Amino acid sequence: MRDEKELEGITLLGNQGTNYPSDYDPSLLETFINKHPENEYVVTLDCPEFTTLCPKTGQPDFGHIVISYIPREKMVESKSLKLYLFSFRNHGDFHEDVVNIIMKDLKNLMNPRYIEVKGYFMPRGGISIHPFSNFGDEQHEELALRRRAEMLGFK
Repeated sequence: MRDEKELEGITLLGNQGTNYPSDYDPSLLETFINKHPENEYVVTLDCPEFTTLCPKTGQPDFGHIVISYIPREKMVESKSLKLYLFSFRNHGDFHEDVVNIIMKDLKNLMNPRYIEVKGYFMPRGGISIHPFSNFGDEQHEELALRRRAEMLGFK
């Protein structure tokens, strides 16, 4: 079990007075210490009810965001991630921008060995958009390149 010192930076989890943000706010993100930094393992976070706004029309865009990463020392706390993702609700950006913003914010927050963010957005005008963004440190550059190639349909 984690002790109080290990939970010091966690302020949103268990807080009954949650305030939902009205616009994009990366400061909502919180981390906790990875107790297994010697292990290379994958954490996947799935947000099937993501919403943002079209930057031109202001109409809502609905999507499914999947985040996978190989942690180093820090991991993202899930309630803070939920509130952070909710903060896009009134934010106007293109799907490609949103996926890259999320990937960069989480990369800067956690300094993971590897991270990828996939967006599966509902059709608009008959076209679905599925952006993918990733990053790998020096030891995971080949993985990052391979995953991008897979997304392009190469094996």
